[in-house]
Amino acid sequence: MNVDLTDTNDAHPSSLIRNPLLDLLHAVEAFGSISGAARWMQLSYRHVWGELKRWETELGFDLIVWEKGKSARLSEFGTKLLWAERQAQARLSPQIESLRADLERAFAVAFDTASHVLTLYASHDDALTALRQHAATQHQLHLDIRFTGSVDAIRALNEGRCVMAGFHTSQQPGHDSLAGQIYKPLLKPGLHKIIGFARRTQGLMVTKGNPLVLNSLEAIQRSGARFVNRARGTGTRVLLDELLLQAHINPADISGYARTEPSHAAVAQAVAAGQADAGLGIEAAARARGLDFVPLLEEDYHLVCLKSALDEPAVQALCAVLQSGGWHDELTALPGYRLVLPSTSGHILSLNKILPWWHYGRAKLH
Repeated sequence: MNVDLTDTNDAHPSSLIRNPLLDLLHAVEAFGSISGAARWMQLSYRHVWGELKRWETELGFDLIVWEKGKSARLSEFGTKLLWAERQAQARLSPQIESLRADLERAFAVAFDTASHVLTLYASHDDALTALRQHAATQHQLHLDIRFTGSVDAIRALNEGRCVMAGFHTSQQPGHDSLAGQIYKPLLKPGLHKIIGFARRTQGLMVTKGNPLVLNSLEAIQRSGARFVNRARGTGTRVLLDELLLQAHINPADISGYARTEPSHAAVAQAVAAGQADAGLGIEAAARARGLDFVPLLEEDYHLVCLKSALDEPAVQALCAVLQSGGWHDELTALPGYRLVLPSTSGHILSLNKILPWWHYGRAKLH
């Protein structure tokens, strides 16, 4: 019963959220009778009368003043219902209009043959957020990104829950590295394909001025500084554990190792709020919250898909975006990010060379 009575003496305001009961009450108020309301709504008198009675029974209040021989009019309760609706519509109209516009745009994309949608599960990354905006506005490619841990992202890809996954490792991690032990069972040469994306800097996010002089993980251990970690299964947690192993530091000796936050931004916010002295994360997150940043290493952020997905229009559209000069300029403007090489961005790369955990004699590579 989505009836619009806005053209009838302005009796029915431009409703953004519709309700069948309120539509009935607006019609009765506008026409002063059940028969008039029924004609306007193209319903039978019996149906409108029955619906009003049913609502009265359910709500436990009279909605209409039922006086024989007189025009129908709203009861005090019915009048208050319409007043409450108008108040709610007025207060929520900006949010509702924004939601309506978002829905209209979303459905417009579904019917636009020139646009594409790609589902991507990925480890949290500021460059991916920028890529989503750039791809949508400049290339009609809409990235449906679900930020999750690196391990969960690859598992989602292998389980068919997404088309692309994003994860990160130190540059060319060794066969015996922690990253190799975790990611090698999830990735298979010939089945998975790496697409070049970006190189970024990971380091310590510390309070402005770095008053505790926290320039290394060893300094954090010695000083007993409060640390904030990332959750198990995230690429940054894997990286931290790798760095602690290399430095011969027991995780139990890092105060706050067990405290976790869900993203780089959340880690940076914990430091900015004085809840921690340091955390491992990306430079962009630190700069965005006015923190100092102590670089520890550069790492590669990888995009990976199944070989069978390479010919899909959305994947080809993503590769084209990653190869564009406009995206290169936007990426390199982000603090702590750079292209590995322009010739690798958006191109299919050798899994064996990027992640050298396999040997030609043990696995056939394509």
